[in-house]
Amino acid sequence: MTGQKILKSRAAWLAISMSLSLGCSSAALAEQVVLGALMPITGGLQSYGQSSLNGIRLAVAEANAAGGIRGKKVVLKVGDTQTKPQSAIDAAKKLVSLEGARGLIGALASGSTIPVSSTVAVPSKIPQITGASTAPAISTLKDNDLLFRTIPSDAYQGIALARLVKEKGVGKTAIIYINNDYGVGLSENFEKSFVALGGVITGKVAYEPNKASYRGELLRLSKGRASHLLVIAYPDNGGMVILKQSLEEGFFGKFIFSDGMKSAGIISQLGAQYLNGSFGTVPQAVSSKALDTFKKAYKAKFSEFPPKPYIDSAYDATMIMMLAMEKAGSKDGDKIKLAIRSVASAPGYKVSVGEYAKAIAFIRAGKDINYEGAAGSHEFDKNGDVEGTIGHWEIQGGKIKIIKVIQ
Repeated sequence: MTGQKILKSRAAWLAISMSLSLGCSSAALAEQVVLGALMPITGGLQSYGQSSLNGIRLAVAEANAAGGIRGKKVVLKVGDTQTKPQSAIDAAKKLVSLEGARGLIGALASGSTIPVSSTVAVPSKIPQITGASTAPAISTLKDNDLLFRTIPSDAYQGIALARLVKEKGVGKTAIIYINNDYGVGLSENFEKSFVALGGVITGKVAYEPNKASYRGELLRLSKGRASHLLVIAYPDNGGMVILKQSLEEGFFGKFIFSDGMKSAGIISQLGAQYLNGSFGTVPQAVSSKALDTFKKAYKAKFSEFPPKPYIDSAYDATMIMMLAMEKAGSKDGDKIKLAIRSVASAPGYKVSVGEYAKAIAFIRAGKDINYEGAAGSHEFDKNGDVEGTIGHWEIQGGKIKIIKVIQ
């Protein structure tokens, strides 16, 4: 055989090999459904990223054990938002364009969820469900009805927190809040409700994340002589520094917290003696069989259930997305978004945590279902919002304790 013939033969063989390889790859892709998770593995919300991601992983594992979506395995791909808008957009683009995700779970920070929706999800017609983003701005976002959340808006939390602060006998408070959609929305709703109840805001300051010092902001707020400081923040991008410098400089010694600060890390790093008696609010499901079942399953898979928010709501978001994909029987985002409302609304056969197999059996039999999850009922309104319930939590004896759930 001549050299030229050898080269032609090799080229032909390479072409055949590539064709076979691509054929196998396409067949493999056809046998799976890709779900994208936008989680803060690093950055300001990293304290909550891994636990929420584990909630998502638990849901996917249960679905695959029951046969996946339309008999296809669910493959979870994770993008690190870094708790930054541009990083979240980049991660979402990769999940959709390169990984082939047909649904997105997340992000956690509202400042990540909103730009992902506008820049990636809506143009690509990809449905998105967040289990943590609480900014009121999400309710009126032009999202083509593709963005949902399994957690109540801060329009509700602001009211609940204001009432709680008054119940605790606090008449005056200063506010420091992170300068993003979450911080702005919650601080505004709290202030409006607190003042309406007769409370006084002695000072209010927005802070930029990841600064070495917030002494200037704290000094300014301390001049109002409020008994408490309301901290609307995340521990890892400024919240911890704010608390430390408040205590070191004697600016404030009593604190009120938003849900973003509900982390055992602040106690271990600063000391229980400085934080005992601090209190706050957080989206919190009422005690139920579904929640107990979820916690047991989570502990069985990941050893412990940490006292952090957004875990149950992340699980529910994932379950609802997968059940909607099962019902839609299509990768078309418009069909999936309609199914999202359908699988989580009455009337229909009630299904809950650990009942994925039961749920898809109903769907395949042509019956309507109503998923009620670990975080509660998810009757999405016209904005993709749920009402939910708010928990009152306190630091007592060096531990975070849920005192009550506010309807």
